[in-house]
Amino acid sequence: MRVATDIGGTFTDLVFFDYDRTTKEVKNVEVSKSSTTPGEFEKGILNTIKKIDLDLNTIDFFAHGTTVVINAITERKGSKTALITTEGFRDVLEIARGTRPDLYNFNFKKEEPFVERYLRQEVKERINYLGEVITPLDESEVDKHIDEFVKENVEAIAICFLHGYKNPIHEKKLAAYIRSKYPQFEVITSHEVTREWREYERTSSTVLSAYVKPIATKYLNNLTHHLQKLGYKNNLYVMQSNGGITTVEDVKTNPITLIESGPASGMLGAVVLGRTIGKKNLLVLDIGGTTAKCSLIENGVPKIVTTYNIERTKTQAGFPILTPVIDIVEIGNGGGSIAWLDDGGKMRVGPKSAAANPGPSSYGKGGSDFTTTDANVVCNRIHKDYFLGGELKPDFDSLEKAAKPLCKELNMTLGEVARGVIRVANSNMINALKSVSVNKGYDPRDFSLVVIGGGGPMHGVYLAEELQMPEVIVPLNAGVFSAFGMLMSDLRRDYIRTDVMDLNADNFSIVKNVFQEMKNEAIAAYERDAYNKGDITFEYYLDLRYAGQEHSVKLGLTDLDDLKMDEIEKSFHQLHKKRYAFSLTDTKIEIVNYHLVAEVIVNKPVIAKVESKKSSIKDALIATEKVDFDELGIHKSSFFDREKLAPEMIVSGPAIIIEHSTSTVVPPDHQFIIDEYANIVISKVH
Repeated sequence: MRVATDIGGTFTDLVFFDYDRTTKEVKNVEVSKSSTTPGEFEKGILNTIKKIDLDLNTIDFFAHGTTVVINAITERKGSKTALITTEGFRDVLEIARGTRPDLYNFNFKKEEPFVERYLRQEVKERINYLGEVITPLDESEVDKHIDEFVKENVEAIAICFLHGYKNPIHEKKLAAYIRSKYPQFEVITSHEVTREWREYERTSSTVLSAYVKPIATKYLNNLTHHLQKLGYKNNLYVMQSNGGITTVEDVKTNPITLIESGPASGMLGAVVLGRTIGKKNLLVLDIGGTTAKCSLIENGVPKIVTTYNIERTKTQAGFPILTPVIDIVEIGNGGGSIAWLDDGGKMRVGPKSAAANPGPSSYGKGGSDFTTTDANVVCNRIHKDYFLGGELKPDFDSLEKAAKPLCKELNMTLGEVARGVIRVANSNMINALKSVSVNKGYDPRDFSLVVIGGGGPMHGVYLAEELQMPEVIVPLNAGVFSAFGMLMSDLRRDYIRTDVMDLNADNFSIVKNVFQEMKNEAIAAYERDAYNKGDITFEYYLDLRYAGQEHSVKLGLTDLDDLKMDEIEKSFHQLHKKRYAFSLTDTKIEIVNYHLVAEVIVNKPVIAKVESKKSSIKDALIATEKVDFDELGIHKSSFFDREKLAPEMIVSGPAIIIEHSTSTVVPPDHQFIIDEYANIVISKVH
C-alpha cells in the first residue's frame, strides 16, 4: 500500500492505494480530505488518516508535500536568524537589487530583510572569483559574534562568503567550528544551498533556508514520530520543489527546497498522466482553496528554473531563492478568495482568502466575506446536496448576508454579483496561464488543459475557450491530484555550479571534469542514504548565454561523452530565439552554469485502464436542475455521479459531474467523454 499527503492553504489531502506487484497497475484508490491546521500541520495529516481509519502497519511507502516552509516565510513565523559574511558585505542583504518589478510604479517599497543589521556580522576572509584564497579566514572574532547571537536568542546562523560558490573552504571551516562548539544553533552555509553565483541572490537563499530550518526540522521530526507511533515503519519521503521526492534527512539539511513542495507534485502527476494517455504538451492548472497554480509541460517534460521569487508584486521586489523549482506561476485566486471593491469601485477577487477557518460564507462557520466558492454555489455549479463532498449544507442566509454589501455598492442582484466574481476570477487565471505560455513563446492552442484541485474542474472549460485550447482533461481524483502525483515521483537531487568560460571544443575536457566532480558529490550523498551507485541516473544541462548578456537559457546535453560543438551552438540559437525572439549567430557563446540532475528511479505503479461497467448514463444521473452558465444563460442541467460514469460514455452539456472533492462544469455548447483511464475529456461542439 502507498500513501501520499498534501497540505494546502485550506485543505489537507490524502490518497492511498494498492497496486498489482506484477503489472504495477493501481487498484483500490481511496481519498481523504480535512481542513488544514495552521501552526500544527501534522494534525491535519493525522485527521485525514483517522477519518478513513487507515492502518499504517500495512503501508510500505509514504510521501508528503507541505506548505510549512512557504507559510513560515510569508507569515514571518520562522526562527530568529543571524548572518556571518565576508568583511565589507554585511549590507548586501539590504542593498539587494536596484531594479523594480514595475519601473514607473511610485508605490514601490523595498521590503525589510529577514535578518536585521545588528544580527549581520562580518569576518575577515577573501576568496577571488577564481577560487583562490587571497585572505585566510580569521576566526578571532567569531566567538564574540556568537556571544551576541546567544544574548539575542538567535536559533539559526547563515554563513555566506564572497565567492563561496567557487571555493567553499572557508565556509566549511567556519561551519565546522560553530557546529562543534555551539551545537544549539542550526547552521547552514551558502554552498550547501547552491553553488550558483549572484551575491545578493545567494545570500538571500541561504538566509531564508536558515530562517525556516529550525521550524522545518521540528515539524518533520514530529510528523515522523507521529507516523511511527501509528505503525509506519519505513522511510518518510518529502516532495521537493524540483518535482522529485527525497528523504527527510536530506531535506532537513536544506529545507528551502520545499518552497513549492505541494504544487510541484500536481505538475508531476500531470506529466505521468500525459505519458499514459499520449498527451505530451500540457498546460496544468491547479486551483485550491487559497491559490491557483499553473505550469507548462512540453514534450512530457516540465520546465525547471533555478531562480524563484517569493512575494514579488508590482510594488515589491520580493526575495530571490536560488533553488531548482518547477516553473510555476502562483496567484492568490482559489475557492476561498474574497471578492472586494477597490478605491475606484472595480471588483477584485483575491489574493486575500477566507481559508478553511472560517472559510467561505456558505460554510456557515462565521465567514463574512463573499468568495469564489460562494459564487459557484449561487450559480448552482456546486450542488447543495454535495457541498464539501456532502458533508455540509450551504448556509444560504450567511451567503446572502456576505454578498449584500457588494450588491448594494454595485447595484446588482445576487446572481449578477456571483457571475461577476466568477468572471473576474477566470480573468485572473487566464493571465496566469498566459504568463507560462504566450509570454514565453508558446501557443496555448498547441496544448491540452489539465485541471486539478478542488476548483480546477469548475473553471477549466471557460479558461480553455478563452485561450482557444482544444480540450480540457479532468483526471480521476482531480481534487486530490497533487497528493496522487507524489506517488508517481522519483528521488531527485539537483547540483548547480557556476564556472563562466567560453563555449568551445577546447574547454570540453573541463566541462566533463566539472560534471564528474558533481557526480561524485551526488553519489556520496545518495550512498549516505543507503542507495547504491548503480541505481543513480544522471542528466546534464548547461546554462548558456551570448557574451556580454545578463541572462542565460538552459540546454540539455544528450551525450556527455560525445559533445558536438555545432549541435550545441545550433540548439542554443534556436532556444534563445524561442525565448527572447532573436538570435546572434555571429556572437561568442559562454557557459555560465553546470546543472546535474541525479535521480533514483522508484518502483512506481502505473495508471491502469478502467474496466467498463455494465451501466448506462441514466444510472449515473443524480438530478436535473437549473444552472447559471453566465453568458450562455441559465439551463436545465444534468448532474452526474462520476463514480458511475463508465469509459466510452459521451454526453453533451449542459452538465455537472460530481465527485467527493470537486465538481466538473460542462457548459451547454460542450460535450464530455470518459476515456479508458476514467479521465473526463471535455471539448467544444462545433
